[in-house]
Amino acid sequence: MTTTFLFLPPGDGTGPIRWARADDGRVRQGEGLPADAGSVVAVAPADAVTLHWAELPARSLAQATAAARLLAAEASAAPAAELHVAVGDGAGERPIAVAEAGAVRLWVERLSSLGVEATALVPAPMLLPDPGDAWVRAVLGGQAVVRGPGTGFTDEEPLTGIATGGVVPAEVNDADLAAVLAAPPVLDMLQGPFARRRRRAGIDWPLVRRIAALAALVLAMQVAVDAVRLIRYSGGADVLEARADAAARAGLPRGAGGGADADRRLDERLRALRGPGRGFSAGAATVAGAVRAVPGAELTSLAFQPDGAMRLGVAADREAAPTELRDALRSAGLTVDAGTFTSNGGRVTGEIAVAAP
Repeated sequence: MTTTFLFLPPGDGTGPIRWARADDGRVRQGEGLPADAGSVVAVAPADAVTLHWAELPARSLAQATAAARLLAAEASAAPAAELHVAVGDGAGERPIAVAEAGAVRLWVERLSSLGVEATALVPAPMLLPDPGDAWVRAVLGGQAVVRGPGTGFTDEEPLTGIATGGVVPAEVNDADLAAVLAAPPVLDMLQGPFARRRRRAGIDWPLVRRIAALAALVLAMQVAVDAVRLIRYSGGADVLEARADAAARAGLPRGAGGGADADRRLDERLRALRGPGRGFSAGAATVAGAVRAVPGAELTSLAFQPDGAMRLGVAADREAAPTELRDALRSAGLTVDAGTFTSNGGRVTGEIAVAAP
């Protein structure tokens, strides 16, 4: 694609726009905006940009720009906050462009008013070939520009003679100038706050469909994993239920059979063996704990009644022991019905009936 260079007017930027284009080794120039502009590179006036060359960090553009700002602040009388600093590509010494941020903003606004979206903004001296240790000159966009070792500026006498030490810059031929215009810009000032915004690409529907298919596959795999897990849990529950039923049948008398109500009949048998109320085992343990808590009291007999109550034969070596035992049994949560205690030979004996409340 043909690249058109639009030269921004010097001064307040209200002058006419000029253009240049490389065409078959020649440079064509004109005024206004060509109808077939193609890709547009804007050119900043040489008198509004100061150029430097310096060794800068090559790791990232942000680090290089930060180092370039320090150099620009030392070489410029304007406050650093009012300067726009851009760093070019390359190895070793890299070009640095310094301009007033307000001027760059006016250039961008002028391009926008013309309906032009420039792919880059380059200083006018950077359109001349690198002269090495010599000096070269060309007229670009109606402005004579000079480039020399580590610098570039507008050709104005007597300042040019002072800068070149009296050396007359050589005129750049069309072939060399066209070669520079056809090459990618080495220094683009559209950086930092003036960087071009990337246009959002349209929706990539094939990509959207692939993502949707992958999401559906992941969802299906998750559902399949959950289904397999539920089947395994259901099978495990069936195995445990079968084992519990087998254990229940084993606890039933011979000939009692199994079936779905084996666990119910096992519970009924356990209640029959255990007895009503708290049952024999729990009730006897409670009574024994209460007797041990009363010094001098002992249990001489224990009869478990069909209704779950117990009749206790108690003996003690002191008269207060039966009363203390009644209190201990009540504290254990039992209903106590004490009989008559008699004293014979220094021992107190009698019976106590206990039951669950």
